[in-house]
Amino acid sequence: MAKILVTGGAGYIGSHTCIELLDAGYEVIVFDNLSNSSEESLNRVQDITQKSLTFVQGDIRNADELDRVFENHSIDAVIHFAGLKAVGESQEKPLIYFDNNIAGSIQLVKSMAKAKVYTLVFSSSAAIYDEDNISPLNEQMPTGIPSNNYGYTKLIVEQLLQKLSASNPEWSIALLRYFNPVGAHKSGRIGEDPQGIPNNLMPYVTQVAVGRREKLSIYGNDYDTVDGTGVRDYIHVVDLANAHLCALNNRLQSKGCRAWNIGTGNGSSVLQVKDTFEQVNGIPVAFEFVARRAGDVATSFADNSRAVAELGWQPQYGLEDMLKDSWNWQKQNPNGYN
Repeated sequence: MAKILVTGGAGYIGSHTCIELLDAGYEVIVFDNLSNSSEESLNRVQDITQKSLTFVQGDIRNADELDRVFENHSIDAVIHFAGLKAVGESQEKPLIYFDNNIAGSIQLVKSMAKAKVYTLVFSSSAAIYDEDNISPLNEQMPTGIPSNNYGYTKLIVEQLLQKLSASNPEWSIALLRYFNPVGAHKSGRIGEDPQGIPNNLMPYVTQVAVGRREKLSIYGNDYDTVDGTGVRDYIHVVDLANAHLCALNNRLQSKGCRAWNIGTGNGSSVLQVKDTFEQVNGIPVAFEFVARRAGDVATSFADNSRAVAELGWQPQYGLEDMLKDSWNWQKQNPNGYN
């Protein structure tokens, strides 16, 4: 069976994708510097699947470490998650984000080309779409210059990969534009374990529910939405992981560079998420409204019809499943992997 290199495979989405790959019979080599993840997630992936993977600790910016992985393993394709993803931090430390996310991705494709491995699935973001686009967002809509540096690095890497693919017909690249990943594996053994104060809504909600944080801050309650709070397309991380498997299978059969939105196609407001979490889990979540965050749009959700038609992918989980599974993970692991 094909051997897949998963950069950043110990992280939230990476670890869930490793489960899907192992269950589908792929051999998995994880390459991760553990700067924002835990090797414990990979131990649990192997427990859940009852299959083994290979872990190599290393940094995608390091040519020697990367080249060694390609020399030691006959890799068929790469799924590239490795990168930093905290929006606020990206504004404070842009150079660290440019170095990790852009320079790291360039080094990865250099090492791939050297090893003659031309199949890549890239972890991108819906943050690359122009903020003037009206949802549902489709892949033909113009991209913009994202207001935060995290989104900007995703846009730059997408553009680099498109130009790389145009320069050499050997390349076969998937650009997966995620909306808002939430949830956890149904076992509750692996899930989202952000370092420090969470940037995303779901871990914030679960950390308040488990007593790690006092209350949820909801940014803005005066948007033109159903209840004044921001509307987003939340997607179960297991559905997202499965989309990587579908994209990998597609790219192993095709050439060129293609983008796909990975979302449910439905929007939920922050208050709807909080209220639904309380209902399905029977736990109150204290909250307060605070000022809007710069760069946040009122509404963002996907048109996912291209992924459904071309990848044979279909999201399986609704919002209630996402919120049950998020709580199941947090309840079993109040301090994450620590």
